[in-house]
Amino acid sequence: MRLALGVRERVAAVHSGSALPERLRLYDGWAEGYEQDVAALEYRAPHLAAASLAFAFPTAPAEARLLDVACGTGLVARELHRRGFRCLHGVDGSAGMLERAQSTGLYQQLWRCVLGQEALPVPSEHYDAVTLVGALGEGQVPTTAVPELLRVTKPGGLICLTTRSNPSNLRYKAELEAALERLEKQGAWQKPSVVFPRGLLEIPITMSCGPPSSSSPGHAEVQDTSTSKPGAAAPS
Repeated sequence: MRLALGVRERVAAVHSGSALPERLRLYDGWAEGYEQDVAALEYRAPHLAAASLAFAFPTAPAEARLLDVACGTGLVARELHRRGFRCLHGVDGSAGMLERAQSTGLYQQLWRCVLGQEALPVPSEHYDAVTLVGALGEGQVPTTAVPELLRVTKPGGLICLTTRSNPSNLRYKAELEAALERLEKQGAWQKPSVVFPRGLLEIPITMSCGPPSSSSPGHAEVQDTSTSKPGAAAPS
């Protein structure tokens, strides 16, 4: 399927090497048409991340408090809401994206926060689960921000991350995997195996969760390899 005129250019612009303020300005301007553009790219990461998190979640999701980091227009929240999650909070660096997220009516609280430059505006050990879908890539959320996600997750909670495996993101992906490995060796989180039903997900996935009595949160990593079109970066 050929991409609509301008979609490729808009996606490339927000993944360019421009300074952060300029990228945030681009996201602000993209907010209104963002969902239409990512639909054209057959962007599946929000669906797949929510499905994997819901499958691995140890308790009734309606009772869980969840933080959607880099929430954008609310695509992840829609998928989580479909699966029974009701207590949703969100943060994003783009005021335009947050305005669209607010319009969904799915978030109980929303904050503007540029992760990597600012601490998350929430207490430590506050969330049963944290998601970061689509913003772990070159020029976006730095890998050094992962400990901040751990800080706000309850002991035994879940963290669900997605990153891309397209060639332009391989260096970042390697850095992320190294950072996660270091944190695991330090005991910051645990990675027991979870066996998914056949056909649940369309992309390779590893899923992890810490036991409820553990002092370390769990980690779920979705390798987002199915969202790129030839010549275009995957959306965020």
